[in-house]
Amino acid sequence: MDTAIRKVCVIGAGVMGAGIAAHVANAGVPVLLLDIAKDGPDRDAVAKGAVARMLKTDPAPFMSKSAAKLVETGNIDDHLDRIAECDWIVEAIVERLDIKQSLYARIEALKRPGTAVSSNTSTIPLDHLVAGRSEGFRADFLITHFFNPPRYMRLIEIVRGKDTDPAVAGRVEDFVDRNLGKRIVRAKDTPGFIANRIGTYWLAVAINAAMDLGLTVEQADQIGGRPMGVPKTGIFGLVDLVGIDLMPLLSKSLTATLPQGDPYFDTVRPMPLVDKMIAEGFTGRKGKGGFYRFDKATRTKYAIDLATGEYRELQTPADLPADAAKDLGKLIELEGPSGDYAWAILGRVLPYAAMLVGEAADDIVAIDDAMKLGYNWKYGPFELIDRIGAGKLAARLRAEGRAVPAILDTVGDRTFYRVEGGQRQYLTRDGAYADVVRGEGVLLLEDVKLRSEPVLRNESAALWDVGDGVVCFEFTGKSNALDDKVVALLNETIAVVRERFKALVLYTDAANFSVGANLFLALWAVKSGAWEQIEQMIGGGQATFKALKYAPFPVVAAPAGMALGGGCEISLHADAIQAHAETYMGLVEAGAGLVPGWGGHGELLDRIAKAKGTPRGPMPAVGVAFETISTAKVSKSAAEARELHFLRASDGITMNRDRLLADAKARALALVDGYTPPEPPVYRLPGESGRIAIADVVRGFRAKGLATPYDEVVSGRVAEVLTGGDTDIIDVVTEEALLTLERRVFLDAMRDTRTQDRVTHVLQTGKPLRN
Repeated sequence: MDTAIRKVCVIGAGVMGAGIAAHVANAGVPVLLLDIAKDGPDRDAVAKGAVARMLKTDPAPFMSKSAAKLVETGNIDDHLDRIAECDWIVEAIVERLDIKQSLYARIEALKRPGTAVSSNTSTIPLDHLVAGRSEGFRADFLITHFFNPPRYMRLIEIVRGKDTDPAVAGRVEDFVDRNLGKRIVRAKDTPGFIANRIGTYWLAVAINAAMDLGLTVEQADQIGGRPMGVPKTGIFGLVDLVGIDLMPLLSKSLTATLPQGDPYFDTVRPMPLVDKMIAEGFTGRKGKGGFYRFDKATRTKYAIDLATGEYRELQTPADLPADAAKDLGKLIELEGPSGDYAWAILGRVLPYAAMLVGEAADDIVAIDDAMKLGYNWKYGPFELIDRIGAGKLAARLRAEGRAVPAILDTVGDRTFYRVEGGQRQYLTRDGAYADVVRGEGVLLLEDVKLRSEPVLRNESAALWDVGDGVVCFEFTGKSNALDDKVVALLNETIAVVRERFKALVLYTDAANFSVGANLFLALWAVKSGAWEQIEQMIGGGQATFKALKYAPFPVVAAPAGMALGGGCEISLHADAIQAHAETYMGLVEAGAGLVPGWGGHGELLDRIAKAKGTPRGPMPAVGVAFETISTAKVSKSAAEARELHFLRASDGITMNRDRLLADAKARALALVDGYTPPEPPVYRLPGESGRIAIADVVRGFRAKGLATPYDEVVSGRVAEVLTGGDTDIIDVVTEEALLTLERRVFLDAMRDTRTQDRVTHVLQTGKPLRN
């Protein structure tokens, strides 16, 4: 029996259903999106409208506008029979049991046997959903709870019913893992599953405690934010992000389904302030504002007063004591509102999570993964308990006369996680330790580090043996910025790999591959007049990247997150790129008044010139490269990076972040047999005639107010490199000559005080200066 999922049907074109359909299309899989039939000439208007809206939405549900072509639209009345073409049917309609059951009856009569059917519900038990359905339908049914937005949130909670066929569920799980890039958490069929049950309780506890203790929203977000590993939004900022109007809906759902006696009921109380905010349209970022508000006209940030409900200018709370900001045990022991608030949150939320082991999930790993992936916590509840001390937490609960969850008694004074023999282990419900098992084909650098020492290391980079003759070069500096120490270790690495290994992968587990060169060091060198040092930095980087390119072994770059400036350039020098789907790649130097200095011009030119569809002649490739570099274009996905020619057609894209290193390693090994370094490119560039044509275009942009005076200067420098400097269209420009020109132009730009102003502004604000 063919078990591949080649086409998917999503029923329900609301925000979630449409987002799921878009993400299936992102994976390159055709999808049929159905919704109700609309009265009028176009009965498919609801589903079509959803696709049209997504093409305008930011952040974009589609990784490339071309992915939208894989979404077919229709309506349930006219096209439901087409589910027979599909291998997986996802129901994402309104959360009403009667409507869902009516739809399932129709689906059962039309689908092929063995076709998986899943619901995206987060509130209705699976047993209720399949009540009255046949044995065959129940075998094909499961819950697949995506998190919004489906493209960006890595968590999917999957619930199997007692009658679900493991083969059917396994087929869906494999697809959402490999094709959709999700990390699967298996949840039990309980209200809210894992993440929303704990997350909703956490937010309710935190908001109530802030009001009870008389804290400002800024104080609450400071205490309940980064010290606890919560995203920089904090508590109230996160509610603004997800939507304040969602709070009463989640509360209603959980109070209707949770068993009596659940601690969640203690958090439910009238919230007149929230009711007032929703009624007046202050529903968070999607509305007129929320607990925080930004006035665009005056460029002023406001926060709401939790006592009066009135807005006032944003206040910066006093810093927490340094040790308490880093040590949760000290934070909850602080005397006064800060310690009281920290304990009010952690002293309730952590025992609540511990109580759910065995009820909502089989083990602590599932609960920790659900909160880290679903709510972007840096640490899961049990990792937080380890940071406090399980015995210390249990003792304080007992001292307050509160119940201690069984798993806390089981762990005692031990930790929930430990490393044994280079293997991370977790505490099971029976008190033993078991290995944290990764899925087949998953390789994480964090696991490699537990069982080995680096082959090479300095302050900014490290080299790790990842097995089978492949080593991994990891950037380790702040934001993975590239500096002279990275360049130095790369040079050592090339020699080591040549002697002892087969291939090299450039990769990091960090959220961002590299934000580029360390501009702070460059600016410091300029202010110190250390021009020789700057020239060495540029020339040394160019030489090292070319040594990497022409090394006698394969090099594969595996970027994820931001790969900007030098992070993009080093990737362009690899034999192949295996990029995570969420890779944001670009040569952004122009935004800081600079030009790419480590070979980026030539590498991008070569890619564009060789790409299918690029017209012959020197000017087409130059024109495309100029637009990309001079406007500092950054791809919003790996698919878009391919459209911008940062990725070749032959380069790979990995949807699941957990599989990126393994995929890159496999790609490197596949290149080993018969490997020969690439031939150096030669360029035919237009010279002065090309620069004149480009300058005319830039002047037009400036006349329209689309470019600043210094943008015109910077663009001229980019054009000078891309057109080959003092050359003619009949001349051949070597790679080395282009590097020499690039280096000179970079240094000219660095000497310009207007560039120095831009670099300073970027370092201070993270944004480009429009001078």
